[in-house]
Amino acid sequence: MKNISTIFLLFFAVSLTFSQVGLGEKVPNFKALDQDGEKWVLKSNLKKSDYLVIYFYPAAFTGGCTAQACSYRDQKGDLEKAGASVAGVSGDSPETLKLFALEHSLNFTMLADESGALAAIFDVPHGDGGTIQREIKGASLDLTRGTTIQRWTFILDQEGTLIYKDTEVDAAGDSGKVLEFVGSLQ
Repeated sequence: MKNISTIFLLFFAVSLTFSQVGLGEKVPNFKALDQDGEKWVLKSNLKKSDYLVIYFYPAAFTGGCTAQACSYRDQKGDLEKAGASVAGVSGDSPETLKLFALEHSLNFTMLADESGALAAIFDVPHGDGGTIQREIKGASLDLTRGTTIQRWTFILDQEGTLIYKDTEVDAAGDSGKVLEFVGSLQ
């Protein structure tokens, strides 16, 4: 039975590799675990707002990634007024993402992509994972991620069509650039 599960997972990972989506194309439905360890399904979340921002970042608790996440946190109200919701994606585990969200009062969904399968759908380059040590709430923790994903940002409309792609993201300015784009659609 274990061999069948392994074969299925390999087939799933390979099939995702060939389903890279481009601008104007529909993003295939996918599932991931959020920072609470709950299943998050793309299809179920598309209709919650006019636009869904999905941004990929290398690793929680690092300088640029923290600046980017805090910028999205701070602009959440403006993004919602413009009709956008946000999901951040990294190769970190749900447990690390939970700590990251708590440590920085992040008020949006964080998705775990430890295998790089979601990054592959969007053709976002990713490579080896890594471990960083951080002090969180007085405890020294080793935080390990399954893969390190490059910083890219995407926006989908309610139908799941990819309408925006940025492969040269400025971490701290990303949410402002996204807000400007979404605002131009109004």
